[in-house]
Amino acid sequence: MRLRVEFTTEPFDLDEAPAHAVVAREVVEAAELDAVDVGPFGNTAEGGADRVLTAVDALLRRSLEAGATRISLQVNVVGEGAEGEGAEGEGAEGEGGR
Repeated sequence: MRLRVEFTTEPFDLDEAPAHAVVAREVVEAAELDAVDVGPFGNTAEGGADRVLTAVDALLRRSLEAGATRISLQVNVVGEGAEGEGAEGEGAEGEGGR
């Protein structure tokens, strides 16, 4: 299964990226996810379910520790109906045992 996570951290600071936003960006960039897109008003990343869920756990914990007062996120299943095809099968190897 592939998932897409979309998230924002607050409080916002348009003049300089707050520590919690930098930490959140570092977490998703280090998580070996596909299609990572970070921006000032929202971030998205996509990948295998285990990798995305592990990244979300780290994102929540580390961003809160770095000063986030609110984290909004949405997780969607992507590629339904493509089971066993191309990108769906990639990244899913070894994830079924958990």
